[in-house]
Amino acid sequence: MFLIVGLGNPGPEYAGTRHNVGFMAADALHEHYRFGPFRAKFDGLIAEGTIDGEKVYLLKPQTFMNLSGNAVVKAAHFYKILPDHIVVIHDDMDLPTDKIKVKCGGGAGGHNGLKSIDAAITPGYNRIRLGVGHPAEKGDAVISHVLSRFSKADSENIARNIDEVVTTIGILLKEGIAAYSNQIGMRAAKK
Repeated sequence: MFLIVGLGNPGPEYAGTRHNVGFMAADALHEHYRFGPFRAKFDGLIAEGTIDGEKVYLLKPQTFMNLSGNAVVKAAHFYKILPDHIVVIHDDMDLPTDKIKVKCGGGAGGHNGLKSIDAAITPGYNRIRLGVGHPAEKGDAVISHVLSRFSKADSENIARNIDEVVTTIGILLKEGIAAYSNQIGMRAAKK
């Protein structure tokens, strides 16, 4: 049994922004694998389904990014899912929009959603990092950047990356993070 968490901010004003690529990926997984309907629970929206024969709970925290850990810890405790069976999909400014990286554990890299989850359940969970690019400036420009919408070219990159996650996520669930990292790396080399 797995818990897949897509990070984002609730509300229509945040839909389609860089910070919400985790929600976008969760919605794509939900549709592709025909999960049951999302329902409000655990300070989030949760749906149940299967991916390649594995039972999966799909969670979109509704607490805003900085408190994402609240929803994750509640769902993980209720379903008794350990961190090595939790997958968090999130935006990463250190990667361009045509890149995906995966890993287990590590630092939050300044990402407030990851900081919240790290504090709630420990950092030993799987992460799928979807590149959203980085602004030239720092400070307030970073906040404006993650809350901005994608250009046409960036939107196409994000759509391809989300499609790649959707079609390959079964490898992570069945074979683990190392096999999944190799698969993502091999696919990136072919681009």
